[in-house]
Formats: sequence, structure tokens, C-alpha cells
Amino acid sequence: KGFITGVGNNVICDRELVSKFNMIIDDIAERNYNIKLGVVATGDIFCTEVAMKDKIRAKFDADAVDMECGAIAQVCYLDNIPFIVIRSVSDTPNGKNTSTFEENLELASKRCATILKEIL
Repeated sequence: KGFITGVGNNVICDRELVSKFNMIIDDIAERNYNIKLGVVATGDIFCTEVAMKDKIRAKFDADAVDMECGAIAQVCYLDNIPFIVIRSVSDTPNGKNTSTFEENLELASKRCATILKEIL
């Protein structure tokens, strides 16, 4: 667990893209976005249980869990393609989720698009 073939234990986003993101973060945050720079752990499970969330947080110091970013980061790293991960989180494994992916899809997509446009 934690090892990425051909890469190691983690992949760091492109420093230049992160720097650009940091330059626009205050302006974006003023739009009622809750923005956090952090670690995204990628795995092959839907993380729905608090105990699993806590385990992943403790082992990897992860701020979020998904099922896609690790593979994308791995390919970019191995092919020397600069990348940055932008996630819009719509739920949390706390047993009290009242929102669903479908309910948040449009807002999440718009926010990610806004951030990406600002970076580019």
C-alpha cells in the first residue's frame, strides 16, 4: 500500500502550476470556495466509512480520497507531463451525507472549470 509502480510512494504536482494556483487562490476563495492545498490519496475503494477515512489520513496524511488522481499523476510523471490535481469534494465519509454526486455535479464542474481557466 502506498507504492506507485515506476514512481515510488507519491507524486508531486508540477511546482509551476502549483505556484500559479497559489497566485490566484485568494481571488477564487472570495467566491465562497473552500480551497485547500493538500494530499489526495488514490485507491480502489469508495471511502464511505469514518474508520477507513481515519486510517487513510493517518497512513498517508491525506486530505481527500479518490479513485482517479493517482493514475493520472503516475502517467504524467512517467511521461514528463506537468500536472496539477483539482478536486471538488462533494461528500465526506461521516455517515451523514445528505448530498449526492448528481446534486453537486454541476456546481463542482463549474468551480473546477473556473479554477482551471484562472490557472491557464
